[in-house]
Amino acid sequence: MTSSTPSSSSCPYLDTINRTLLDFDFEPSCSITLESSPHIYGCLICGKFFRGKGRQTPAYTHSVTEGHCVYVHLTKGTFWCLPDDYEIDKMEPSLQDIRLALHPTFTTNQVRELDAQNTELVRDLFGRRYLPGYVGLNNLNKTDYLNCVVQALAHVRPLRDFFLLAPNTCQDDDNDVARRMMLSNGDGNDVATAATGSTKNGKRKMTSSSSTLSTTTTIPYEQFSPIAKCFSLLLRNMWSPHRFKSNVDPHMLVQAVSVASNKRYHVGQQAEAGEFLSWLLHQLHVGVGGAIVQRSSKKKKTKKNKKKSRSGGSIIHETFMGHVEMTTVVTRRKRRGEKAALTMLNEGGRDAAATASSTINDTALLDYDDDDDDRAGSDDEETIERKRQKREILKSLADETIVEEEETVTETQFLQLTLDIPEKPLFKDDDGGLVIPQEPLVNVLRKFDGVSFSDVLAMHQQTTESNEGGTIVSKKRRYKLKTLPNYLILHLRRFKRNGFFVEKNPTIVMFPVKNFDLSSYVFPEGGRREVPTEDQVRAMSTKELKKLLVDYGRGDVANNVIEKNELLQHCLDFVSNSLPDLLADKYDLVANITHDIPAEVGREGTKHNPLEEGSYRCHVQHKATGQWYEMQDLEVRETMPQLIGVSESYILIFERKGAVSSTTSYFDRWDT
Repeated sequence: MTSSTPSSSSCPYLDTINRTLLDFDFEPSCSITLESSPHIYGCLICGKFFRGKGRQTPAYTHSVTEGHCVYVHLTKGTFWCLPDDYEIDKMEPSLQDIRLALHPTFTTNQVRELDAQNTELVRDLFGRRYLPGYVGLNNLNKTDYLNCVVQALAHVRPLRDFFLLAPNTCQDDDNDVARRMMLSNGDGNDVATAATGSTKNGKRKMTSSSSTLSTTTTIPYEQFSPIAKCFSLLLRNMWSPHRFKSNVDPHMLVQAVSVASNKRYHVGQQAEAGEFLSWLLHQLHVGVGGAIVQRSSKKKKTKKNKKKSRSGGSIIHETFMGHVEMTTVVTRRKRRGEKAALTMLNEGGRDAAATASSTINDTALLDYDDDDDDRAGSDDEETIERKRQKREILKSLADETIVEEEETVTETQFLQLTLDIPEKPLFKDDDGGLVIPQEPLVNVLRKFDGVSFSDVLAMHQQTTESNEGGTIVSKKRRYKLKTLPNYLILHLRRFKRNGFFVEKNPTIVMFPVKNFDLSSYVFPEGGRREVPTEDQVRAMSTKELKKLLVDYGRGDVANNVIEKNELLQHCLDFVSNSLPDLLADKYDLVANITHDIPAEVGREGTKHNPLEEGSYRCHVQHKATGQWYEMQDLEVRETMPQLIGVSESYILIFERKGAVSSTTSYFDRWDT
């Protein structure tokens, strides 16, 4: 900086900034050339985005023609004065609110206390009050399914904490001073030290620090996929108390989803939230460094064939993945065949075979011999007749149609459980509407009781040809849950497509909001574990105490405690308070997504698509106060938990009682 250049700390144009026109929720692309590049600057006077800052660039031209001089780099967060082309000091206090609105950042301590201390309403620039984390999302034309899925996932604590802290793994050294100033408390003490560490080549790198997360691999934030980055930014905007407006626009995530799905999920096209949730979880899993499990197309068809598939390893799998044992019984109708008929004939399995005068030991004996004399009166005439009769018996046995059953046992993973709702009634009321039945969730879960079989062909309405020959008559499956995740997703299949239109099942599935017991549906390997007594815990060694905490997801506590007495006290508190709930498989509701349709849709004589005409709503709970909120696009209002259990629920997310969000252990250690 030369002496003739104005001092960055005394920029004379800072008072021209108009914060009411600033909106950083949109994709950073030039408003003149429509180009998206890493060097897009936002004008802090009119709020428009322009490319570059050198001469002949749209930003430079705009600063000269319009007299707008203060700009912010939308990627790096640095502030510049144009056309003078000098950088404004990062320590400028009047710009820190813009920096926080552009790139919201959270510390580890802030994330830990997010549920407990997030009770005060904050104000935006227009004086509207909102509660961070419980803000409305703008509907960009039939994107309510995406809004509800994001609202639900934003309140799953491990997932939320991971994406709130993910940008802390990649911070430039030249931004550390300004970042510490932004995140310091009132005394000037830096509270971000828990999320900082040694650097290498100017970058920080995140690794798995806890032994409980040893199977989880995570790449640095700068290597995240576009969907993972947009999802992280959207969650940070939703939970930020420094917003300039009280709602959030998911424009960047919608654009990333449209590109990644090849416009399968696009603006103006309604979609099923259950299918989109499954697709989004897979994209986030791959986007944060999770492995893709390659499954062979050829399966080994042997009886009692038991096989396991491996886990990919990511925060998605750590949070939502469970294990289920699937028993498939396939019934085929096919021709017996010559080989099986010969075996059966040799074993004397039929009366027709028993009438034969002797046992056939080889197929060659059924053929004529060159030395056989078939002339009348010859000695070989009787032998030839006997062989002819046996060939006829063998041919009749080979041409018979038999029914064969094959049972295959496979253990696989799941991220969500799809439940089939009982069919809607055929009879209608006097006004032509449906008589809506009610069904408890425990009855719908009988699909996973380990006893009941479900007809696969009936669900898919198709018949298939076997690779081994023959036609599959029936295909039944039985599901037995082995382990459940800390966060269980239940997808109630309400929509059914046929050759003409889409039908919706309006059956109301009733469920408890708290203490939902699933112990009768879980069959763990080796039986259910028992809670150790206090005497047994006191008799454990230090190694055994740490193993006890690690086995139940408390590895962060085990690794941070040095003294045995302190470790013993942690184990005693854990065994007495949290472990019984963990072993009991009891769950509390975290989020509920419902789908509503207008009253006239579905009535007799009407031709409406319930998926296109309907809309989604999401229910989430405020942890600190226990208050439930209903969110539908931009509307956020309080509701009662009694109304949630009798709504037309579509997706349910339950949290295991006693489960602790320990995702901050991802950031406890850094590579040097």
